[in-house]
Amino acid sequence: MVRTGSASVAAGPTLAVVAREAGVSVPTASKVVNGREDVAPETRRRVTEALDRLGYVRRPRFDAAKASGMVDLVVHSLETSWSGAVLHGVEAAAHDAGLEVVVSAGLTRNRAGRPDRGWMDKLTARGSSGVLFNLAELTSSQYGWLDQHRIPYVLIDPVLEPPPGVVSVGAANWQGGVTATEHLLALGHERIGVVAGHQRKMCSSARVAGYRSALAAAGIRQRPEYVRHAGFDESAAHRRTLELLDLPEPPTAVFVCSDHMALRVYEALAERGLRVPDDISVVGFDDLPEARWTTPALTTVRQPLSEMAATALRLLVRMMEGDRPESTRTELSTRLVQRASTAPPRD
Repeated sequence: MVRTGSASVAAGPTLAVVAREAGVSVPTASKVVNGREDVAPETRRRVTEALDRLGYVRRPRFDAAKASGMVDLVVHSLETSWSGAVLHGVEAAAHDAGLEVVVSAGLTRNRAGRPDRGWMDKLTARGSSGVLFNLAELTSSQYGWLDQHRIPYVLIDPVLEPPPGVVSVGAANWQGGVTATEHLLALGHERIGVVAGHQRKMCSSARVAGYRSALAAAGIRQRPEYVRHAGFDESAAHRRTLELLDLPEPPTAVFVCSDHMALRVYEALAERGLRVPDDISVVGFDDLPEARWTTPALTTVRQPLSEMAATALRLLVRMMEGDRPESTRTELSTRLVQRASTAPPRD
């Protein structure tokens, strides 16, 4: 059973309001609320008075013995087929485990892009037994809050390198980059461009590293101008493709680090009167449903999104039961799905 949205929270001040009232930082107020000893007596008195004056409700820490049969799934967005695949995997594994899932979108940051603590209060108010985060960029304070309240959590395809000890599930992105590039090399391509995601994000940097490794293993000179970062933005992918085509010696094939960006690469190529794969080959990454629907059907690297999500849920259940996984990082294998968008280069 899946329930979208979030439960209502009893009215009351947040810890940030209490901290402001007492003239202290939020971490200091949190120390008082959680009974920490490393707070000056006068500071503790001011915070305690503010707590009482404002009617702050002290929420209990997570207690596995009293845990509910509910977990939270926090996703970046609910509008993409990517999220649909993740939700499908979590729901199936949760059903097998006898759990309910509350799904929330984009709650780790507010509209201004700053960290949002509101979802933390909602999480504890619901009494959820654990949390799955998909493509979330958590801050150090949010990690600290989860650990402080002893709430089990697992990251699905983390955007950035998580802190030591944080459990995560992802795909073999480096190997996927190698596989995509080796496929194009085997067809005879040597001038292979890349439309990549964010330079600082784990999955994108790993895919580009795999591309470079495959070129090096084949003895092909790497051309820095062939690597264009689009930040997983589809409009930017369109522009980066035009930049590649405007080079004095444009690539004969392009490895695109997401299927959604690959669709805009198709558009840019069509604008220049180029046909896929007759004039230029294209390989994507993800194997979303859109890869099969486009014309020509997209050759792409499949990462098992539903399997990743289900694995994360099963790891979370183990952690809820007090069992710590032996390894904090689980990687599921990727594989090439060959369709009609790749062919040998034209003479």
